Amino acid sequence: MSEKKNIRHLTLSEIENYFVDMGEKKFRAKQVYEWIWQKHAFSFADMTNLSKELRTRLDNEFSHPSLRLDTTQYSEDGTIKSRFKTYDNHLVEGVLIPTEERKTACVSSQVGCSLSCKFCATGYMDRKRNLTYDEIYDEVVLINNQSEQAYQKKLTNIVFMGMGEPLLNYSNVLKAIERISAEDGLFMSPKRITVSTAGVAKQIRKLGDDKVRFKLALSLHAANDIKRNEIMPINETNNIKALVEALNYFYKQTGNEITFEYILFKNFNDSQKDAEELVKIYRQVPADLVNIIEYNPIDAFRFAKPAEDVIENFMHYLEKNRVNARLRRSRGKDIDAACGQLANK
Repeated sequence: MSEKKNIRHLTLSEIENYFVDMGEKKFRAKQVYEWIWQKHAFSFADMTNLSKELRTRLDNEFSHPSLRLDTTQYSEDGTIKSRFKTYDNHLVEGVLIPTEERKTACVSSQVGCSLSCKFCATGYMDRKRNLTYDEIYDEVVLINNQSEQAYQKKLTNIVFMGMGEPLLNYSNVLKAIERISAEDGLFMSPKRITVSTAGVAKQIRKLGDDKVRFKLALSLHAANDIKRNEIMPINETNNIKALVEALNYFYKQTGNEITFEYILFKNFNDSQKDAEELVKIYRQVPADLVNIIEYNPIDAFRFAKPAEDVIENFMHYLEKNRVNARLRRSRGKDIDAACGQLANK
């Protein structure tokens, strides 16, 4: 017997054709589509305005795999980390990061990761598979539910900064964002969505060609190729010059905001010379912001967080050189939910 087709991978017109072919009213398709994308039904049984007979038939003919909440941890600072289970029993993590002004979902795009960045716990896991666009959508829905329950507020922002490299799951990430921002989806503005990449130059250019409307963040973390090669093996095939050219192309095509992410590591990339090199790169790209991030220790990595005065001096040098820089303090460290710590512990 052939595998059942995932109903969420059908368009509205394909569902309409299915209903017409079986002699049902066409409007039933719209009801099913609403249950899938707006009312967030996690099974056919949830679709209560359809007859029991019709729900059974749909269940027999289609699959409706969805992400399930597996376990949740609560940080002292209000951050909520969730582990989700896929229909085939893989585990991925997502985080709700609340502040006064924002409620941000940090979502994963892959089960594990293939890039092996030395400072990232996910990089020490294998990549099992890409998440499908409907699984990414489910992550956002489930984290939004948590935000509404815990803070009585919907999500304001989404960042693709969880497990995996989003640009190596290109079509699913773009399709998920299309559904998240669609009027018959979550109807969230793409300007509130940021996709973060470790730096896949070819795919950054493709984002420009596809005229995407979301923001882009580059995980830079070292401002010269020698140091970046050491902590991010992807730099050997996507060096800083290639990334600078790709980012400029992306901006020329889209005009969208670009951010640099830069984690400070003690005695590695925190000197004035490192700050000077970072300023040079910043001036070559129309970047809106440099996020300076506190390092969050992981078991496998030898580096540590710099002393507070070193961080202050680094920030001061950037500000003195008219770099729009912001120090991002870690959230959810006590539950391994902070930047670089997601590893299904």
